[in-house]
Amino acid sequence: MLRTLYYALLPLLILLIAIALACIVSYFVVLGFGEFVEFRKIISKSTQVLLILSIFPITYYLKISKAELGFASLAVFLKQIVLGFCLGLITLLPVFIVLYLLGINVLDDTQIWTTSFVVKNLIISLLLALLISLIEEPLFRGLLLISLQKKLPVIPAIIISASYYAALHFLNSNTNIQAQDLKIYSGFTLLTEAFTNLLNPVIFSAFLALLMVGIFLGVLRTQVKSSLGFCIGCHTCWVWQIKMNKTLFNTDFNSEYHYLVSSYDGVIGPLVTIWLLLAIISYFIVRNYKRT
Repeated sequence: MLRTLYYALLPLLILLIAIALACIVSYFVVLGFGEFVEFRKIISKSTQVLLILSIFPITYYLKISKAELGFASLAVFLKQIVLGFCLGLITLLPVFIVLYLLGINVLDDTQIWTTSFVVKNLIISLLLALLISLIEEPLFRGLLLISLQKKLPVIPAIIISASYYAALHFLNSNTNIQAQDLKIYSGFTLLTEAFTNLLNPVIFSAFLALLMVGIFLGVLRTQVKSSLGFCIGCHTCWVWQIKMNKTLFNTDFNSEYHYLVSSYDGVIGPLVTIWLLLAIISYFIVRNYKRT
């Protein structure tokens, strides 16, 4: 139990170090170059960069190979991304259909629809989704999951990595400190607010859904050797669909079924949690049936 707790909290220490460095670096960036974007956003992006850079020393220290991280050969990796994208379409599209049929998702009739508008948003959303997945998947389903799996059984490793993945989506602050008011400790003030936000009960249903997303991707990653490409493709498709849903639809929170989604993005919520849980259970039932 203590061993599990130790390895569960170790990534938190690395995260805190990365954020602390980002807070200090961001202060000097604003001091030297001015506030070209909000201070809190500079901290957020700096933290992401530092976490991505941490992959290299940690993989070297733990002797994690490229294959162990989940990277297959380039040809196989690209094929996995395409197949993963198809999996993402199969697993999340039914959710959008249900949300539309229940009147939770309502077509945005204020928008002037043109072919160029739709195509432009399709491409931009897809590229942004791919970028997000290329950052998050090597970090969570690559480095974090495999590092934990070297020290812990696979189930705790998946749950712990999924917990960090879900929590980081809500580790943010809405306070914007103007450049003239910045102090060297200002970033740490925002950090305290960000961690306090994790205790907000409003985020609970969205947190559970993202936890299940992380578990689903963790199962996918651990069931197939060198399968990071599948995770990237699946994650890309999910983010792409959510972004396009925001573009094409509005969420009616006055619907009698509004409890199926959260205010986080109008999609993530209890419906996604239950749907992905059923998908995971179904996978293991089919797998065990084929083995008998």
